[in-house]
Amino acid sequence: MAESKQEKRAARRFPLRVPVTVDHENATQKAEIRDVSARGISFYVESEVTQGSPIGFTLTLPPEITLTESIRVQCKGRVVRVENGRESGKLAVAAVIEEYEFLPEM
Repeated sequence: MAESKQEKRAARRFPLRVPVTVDHENATQKAEIRDVSARGISFYVESEVTQGSPIGFTLTLPPEITLTESIRVQCKGRVVRVENGRESGKLAVAAVIEEYEFLPEM
C-alpha cells in the first residue's frame, strides 16, 4: 500500500502575485511570490539564499485581501528551505514569518 504524503502546513496558503522586496545578507533584491500564509511565504529569487539564515521582506497586500485599502507589511523571518524552482534558473525559497509590522502609507 502506498503511503500518502501528509500535509504539514498549519495555515492556509494563498497564491498572491504582488511585488515583494527581499533583504538577505546585506543585499536587497526583488522577488516573485509563489504563495503566502499567516505563518510563511514562498517566493522565487535569482541569487543564492542560505537555508537557516535570517531574512526580511516587504510586500503590499492588495484590497482584495485586506477588504479595505492596500497595506504594506514588513516581515522578518528565517529561511527554512531552498530548492531549484523552475527552468528559468530561479531558486524557490520558503521562509517562516517570525514577526511583522504594518507600515504607514507612502
